[in-house]
Amino acid sequence: MKVAGLYVVTDAACCRPEGLARVHAALLGGARVVQLRCKGAGLAIDTAQALVAMGHAFAVPVLVNDDVELAHASHADGVHLGRDDATVEAARARLGPRAIIGASCYADLDRARDLARRGADYLAFGSFYPSRTKPHAARADPSLLTAARSLGKPLVAIGGILPENGRALIAAGASALAVVDGVFGHNDIRGAARAYQRLFEDTV
Repeated sequence: MKVAGLYVVTDAACCRPEGLARVHAALLGGARVVQLRCKGAGLAIDTAQALVAMGHAFAVPVLVNDDVELAHASHADGVHLGRDDATVEAARARLGPRAIIGASCYADLDRARDLARRGADYLAFGSFYPSRTKPHAARADPSLLTAARSLGKPLVAIGGILPENGRALIAAGASALAVVDGVFGHNDIRGAARAYQRLFEDTV
């Protein structure tokens, strides 16, 4: 399983049993990666396991935000790590050599170089545009993606990305576009996901 295409990050409503249909709609729309991020909502192990199974039915990797132990217990495909989370090495030791371990690099190319050297499987940069999810995040410039291409890792762009501005990030070097509200903030989740995934299909 690779990290490329539309990378959906769940909102709180997706993290409850009744929210599983929201993730299913995103997968029907073409999402290629799912990150389970349930800040403030918590995520029960049985719900996490159901989401992992759902992703696997679409041959889509499912990652857990921050929580290495939940990733292990739910048989997720990996984990996404922020600045204050476990190290790449600790996550690898717990989850094994086949796990996908991604890491937030914010707008810091030196951090990305270090994380690539330590074995991160993909590098996430952002916020590229104003974001309601993280309104105070440091702003990244698309040129950062171009510079990071030399690291030889899939690059994930995040932060305020819309179908209207995502194409420029793909052109700059993004392998995947990570989206929360742009997909899950819509009544038509499937259609919203499809609009993003079409950006990648149009660039082939």
